[in-house]
Amino acid sequence: MSKKKFIRQREQREKKRVARERVERLFTLAERVYAYEPALANRYVEIALAVQQKAKIRMPRKWKRRYCRKCHSFLVPGKNAAVRLRSKPYPHVVVKCLNCGHIMRYPYLREQKERRKRQSSE
Repeated sequence: MSKKKFIRQREQREKKRVARERVERLFTLAERVYAYEPALANRYVEIALAVQQKAKIRMPRKWKRRYCRKCHSFLVPGKNAAVRLRSKPYPHVVVKCLNCGHIMRYPYLREQKERRKRQSSE
């Protein structure tokens, strides 16, 4: 492998690492700021999404579920998001954005199976 290619790969890794740190930082700030400045929290989310898209990195699951996919607002359960558990037709969590009304469904079957496995092995 040529030296130039090696340097380029290292730069790419570094860019992605920095982008992940920035996304993490922006979401943490959005979490802190939301209580007294919701508009600023939403702006932090938009910036984090732009950084994530530009660097072509995956959004961590921890944060993926904390913003509305339609209006990009930071979601806080009980404030601007309604969270419900449903079991039919398949077990899932329903998150409704109270700003735009968008509904997101996240299955939790895998988590249930893992919990059952853990309980049976004990």
